Amino acid sequence: MESKEDFNVKPFSYGILYGTIVIFVFASLCSLVFSLVLRFSSLTEASLQLSITIASFLVLFIGGFISGKLSGNRGWLSGGATGLLYSLVMLLYQYLGHDSVFHFEQFVYHLCFIITATMGGVLGVNMSSGK
Repeated sequence: MESKEDFNVKPFSYGILYGTIVIFVFASLCSLVFSLVLRFSSLTEASLQLSITIASFLVLFIGGFISGKLSGNRGWLSGGATGLLYSLVMLLYQYLGHDSVFHFEQFVYHLCFIITATMGGVLGVNMSSGK
């Protein structure tokens, strides 16, 4: 069990920040790739829905993993906070930019995103500690 002195806020917050930045960078790159595929092929958005969902979960897992690895401890908290920060930014973007809130399906997706980032954070901490 760790004592309170073992917990440093600086690496923890850097981990969350870098994890969230990685999520947005990879999500932007995936969005660019999918938009180019849709533009220059005969595929429809409905035919790529599963691929888009899988890519989203993978990106959130990677962001949580990086967050946990950089934090060094409490990976579940680091990954969960990273997923929560991503979901809050998306909620603010949708609410302020499009004047709508999450629907039930979006809420379920973002809850699963947070869980996925949490699992990535746990794995990231365990990979960094050499266990």
